[in-house]
Amino acid sequence: MMRSLNRITGQQPQAPSAPDRFALVRRATTLRDIARVERHLPEILGRALARSWIDREFSAALMADPKGLLARYDVFLPDNVRIDVETSATQRQRIVVHEAQPDGTARRLMYLQLVMMAGK
Repeated sequence: MMRSLNRITGQQPQAPSAPDRFALVRRATTLRDIARVERHLPEILGRALARSWIDREFSAALMADPKGLLARYDVFLPDNVRIDVETSATQRQRIVVHEAQPDGTARRLMYLQLVMMAGK
């Protein structure tokens, strides 16, 4: 079977691009308050951590600017939420989420870290 060529470019037509298999959310998500952050962000960050295990570019972007990376994947957080990625030579990445308090301090909301477990 012969495929038709594009008359302008002379190239075969491209198949429509598949949706990102590693999408963090199905649609744009704005977590407007801390209650929603605490409810929904663990699952989203869990997906991000899992992807960072298999995708070096994604991992580097997560390390450099986690909140910016989430925004690129249509996850938007309140301005008073800060995300840090901690690493050490002996442990895997750990994502720590803080809420900025009015007095300038930060309250830790959660942390996530993937661990490897085996059983028999």
